[in-house]
Amino acid sequence: MIRVLLADDQSLVRAGFKALLDAQADLEVAGEAADGDEALRKVRALRPDVVLMDIRMPVLDGLAATRGVTGDPDLKDVKVVMLTTFELDEYVFEAIRSGASGFLVKDTEPDELLRAVRAVVEGDALLSPGVTRRLISEFAARSKEPAAAGLLARLTEREREVMALVGIGLSNDEIARRLVVSPLTAKTHVSRTMVKLGARDRAQLVVMAYESGLVRPGWLG
Repeated sequence: MIRVLLADDQSLVRAGFKALLDAQADLEVAGEAADGDEALRKVRALRPDVVLMDIRMPVLDGLAATRGVTGDPDLKDVKVVMLTTFELDEYVFEAIRSGASGFLVKDTEPDELLRAVRAVVEGDALLSPGVTRRLISEFAARSKEPAAAGLLARLTEREREVMALVGIGLSNDEIARRLVVSPLTAKTHVSRTMVKLGARDRAQLVVMAYESGLVRPGWLG
């Protein structure tokens, strides 16, 4: 059973998501929060698998609440998916850098929301389908100058190659086709790379790919 915490200041939004999630055999809503401070308290108390976190909330916004979750070693297994009204909300970039596993627009299709919740638990989700490369391109353009690339020394040549492909938005299946390997092999390379770098999930691996200089703006193709 995948346990989900809903954090949104609009009760109607929470009610809609709750009805959808609770109708699934493998999903349940563990709790609800109307602001970021309440969300953080409930995450610590309930330890959900996934938090659907609105970016804009009173008392404590979603970004600050997300940093509170991702910065707590005791909550390392909790995944945060940001909810936004717009696909390219200006705060999405900061959300990914703050440790969010990805984001969804609030008017996303029900099936897409359910797939995202299930996938993020496996560490596979990044961003809403259809806008991944657009968002990564914007993220790349706004990213800071590459930091020292010392962390890349921990990786094999193939792992660096895989990390770069993750960084430009390719899925495991697309990486497998690009490298002419099986999808399982591609997934294994991604997983090992995340472990070696201490990345929480695929989203953080993308951030590391840009901030290490392994991938640079303009490399999308």
